[in-house]
Amino acid sequence: MELFLRRIEVRVGTRETKEVLSLVLMALPRLKSVRFWGGFVCGVAVSTGACIAALRVYMPEKQQEEETQTESAAQSLIKRFGLPQTGTETRCYTNHILSYDQSRRTPRWVAEHLSNEKLVGRADRRHCKFKPDPSVPELFTAHNEDYLGSGWSRGHMAPAADNKFSEARQHSNQWQKPSISQILSPRIMKTTQAFGTVFYILRLEMYCRELTERFSDVWVISGPLTLPQVGEDGKKTVSYQLIGKNDVSVPTHLYKVILARKDPSTELLALGAFVVPNAPIGFDHNLKEYQVSLTDLERMSGLTFFPKLDQTRSLRNLCTMDTCELMDFNRFTLYITGRKVGGARTLTKLEKVMVELKEAGITPDDYLVKLYQAKKQELLQKEKPESKSG
Repeated sequence: MELFLRRIEVRVGTRETKEVLSLVLMALPRLKSVRFWGGFVCGVAVSTGACIAALRVYMPEKQQEEETQTESAAQSLIKRFGLPQTGTETRCYTNHILSYDQSRRTPRWVAEHLSNEKLVGRADRRHCKFKPDPSVPELFTAHNEDYLGSGWSRGHMAPAADNKFSEARQHSNQWQKPSISQILSPRIMKTTQAFGTVFYILRLEMYCRELTERFSDVWVISGPLTLPQVGEDGKKTVSYQLIGKNDVSVPTHLYKVILARKDPSTELLALGAFVVPNAPIGFDHNLKEYQVSLTDLERMSGLTFFPKLDQTRSLRNLCTMDTCELMDFNRFTLYITGRKVGGARTLTKLEKVMVELKEAGITPDDYLVKLYQAKKQELLQKEKPESKSG
């Protein structure tokens, strides 16, 4: 039988048929059925592909292993000089972990853990400066100059205020890599901004920190999205702006996924996912308007969030278990005024801040009054002319 098959192999003309006959010769020791031979000889010309698939079942295990090794060798040859690198691999830092999108010069996602202990401290962001992350190749790095004059601001995905307990951790937040292009109005503070306009993302970040007062652990994942728009013709297109000579991408939307745990001793968790337009948003819009299901956000982003989380366990809706209410206009204005008071460097600037608050029709609370008085005394001491010796 083996001699008969070798004679056929010499005479056939197609590569596929020769492959079938070669497989038969390798499988010969395990082929004991006479019916198989009859069917095989009659069917070679009919279905070569089917014959190959069937004969692999009869191949000796050693031969199958050799074939697998051959495939691995082929893959090794493809990888001889390396495969393309996307830069989206996980990168770990002191206070956050992220995945960086080299083509857009922004992160795909930034993950952090918040607790009440991490928010207590006197670390001062004013001693930190934005600088490019040295671990990112220069070819894919965003620089401060990319944002200048663009009308967009460097918005943190992991805010410095989340790490008040360590100035070193705040320094790691100032790298451009965990930053994301955000509109100055209303996302990040703008000096020429009308006083009452909303800083929506800042308020959302503050809400995440407030959650640590009611939950022992809060996990937050933040990132950008570029979502499609439907044109007049009904077709969907994706369009987004690029800024600076390095073409930093400006997202159309920003997302946050919040997972909160009441107590380490319990398994009770609350989850909320939110997608917010990267555009001005007024105080009349509450956070629940932007809540989406985790499945929808995963579909939009192409990411799987908290893959180790068993969603069949006790998992509550964050906006049901908590308020999902952001600071109102008065509270937020007092907060911004407090920051301006703390940063005032002259008495003139300090008094101007308080005048603006009065013009907005808002009465300062006790905390702001004490902060103002302490700052005024500090500046008076600095501006007092030194007594001449003599």
